[in-house]
Amino acid sequence: MRLFLRYFFRTLRLLLAPVVLIAEKLSTPQSIERSANEQARVDQACRNLALYQFRTCPFCIKVRKEIARLGLPIEIRDAQLDPDHRQDLKAGGGRVKVPCLRITRDDGREEWRYESATINAYLHERFGAKTK
Repeated sequence: MRLFLRYFFRTLRLLLAPVVLIAEKLSTPQSIERSANEQARVDQACRNLALYQFRTCPFCIKVRKEIARLGLPIEIRDAQLDPDHRQDLKAGGGRVKVPCLRITRDDGREEWRYESATINAYLHERFGAKTK
């Protein structure tokens, strides 16, 4: 019975994956506009960020949409298909759980943030449009 359930859900994920990815493409918002200087500052800050994710994970899609909305050039690392990224995630973050944002501080320390809501709140706080 367990084997049947395992293959049932694997088949279901395989069939739904293209639908999920197309829905993501169609519903990804436009990025915010910044001045050239501000965008250069954001680009520099994003060099210290990397998102570990699985392509069809709904929580990862939520984070990727926020990244697109904020216009952030964050490196996306697939921990499902790339064994090196999976090992980095396990070694650095302590577990293979996605989404996970790796933040490298200026002093070289690394911080690993899990949970889509936490990651999105961090990105919005750091890179969101400032209201006056």
